[in-house]
Amino acid sequence: MEGLLSLLIRGGPIVWLLIALSLVTVALILVKLADLGGALGGGAMRETALSDWAAGRRDAAMTAVAAGRSPVDALLAAAMKGLAEGRSRTALDEELEWRGNAVLDRLGRHLRTLELVAMISPLLGLLGTVLGMIRAFQELALAEGAANAALLAGGIWTALLTTAAGLIVAIPAAISASLLSARVDRVGTAMEVSVGRLMSVEANGETG
Repeated sequence: MEGLLSLLIRGGPIVWLLIALSLVTVALILVKLADLGGALGGGAMRETALSDWAAGRRDAAMTAVAAGRSPVDALLAAAMKGLAEGRSRTALDEELEWRGNAVLDRLGRHLRTLELVAMISPLLGLLGTVLGMIRAFQELALAEGAANAALLAGGIWTALLTTAAGLIVAIPAAISASLLSARVDRVGTAMEVSVGRLMSVEANGETG
C-alpha cells in the first residue's frame, strides 16, 4: 500500500486545500467547545437564586447569580439588578433583549464557517475528481496497447481520492455545526426561561 504522503501528492492541490480546511475545522470546533463548554452550567444555583428572590432574599439571589460564570447567569444577574434598581419594565426588557442577542451572536460566531466548510468540501472533492478524470482520459488517449486498462484504472482511483477527502472533511464539519448550533439554541432558551421566571416571580410579588 502506498504511503500517505504519496496519496496526498497524487491527490494534487485540491487535496492539500482540503487538508487546510480540515485544520480550520478542527480549530473552530475546539474554539466553540471552549466557548460553549460551560454555557449551560449553574442550573441548580439559578433555581436557588430564583427561590431566594421569591422569598424576598434579593441580596442573596443577586450575589449567587453574580458569582455564576455562564451567559445565562450574567443575563439573570442583569435582570435582577435592573429590578432591584426599580427600572421601568420596558427599558429593562429592551436592555435584556439586546444583551441576550449579543451573547447569542458571540456564541454563534464561526458556526457559519463550519457550515460553509461542510458545503464546499464535497464540491471541491468532486471538482478534483472531475479534473482527475479529464487527466486520466487524456493520458489514456496518448497511451498505446494493452496498458490502457491499467492506466485508466490508476487514473480513476487517483481522481476519486479528492472525493473521499472532501467527504472526510465535510461530514465532521456538518455534524459539529449542527450540534454546536443546537447548543447555542439551548443557551438562548435557558436565558429566556430564567429571565421569564424571574419576571413572573416579580409580577406575582407585586400583585401579592
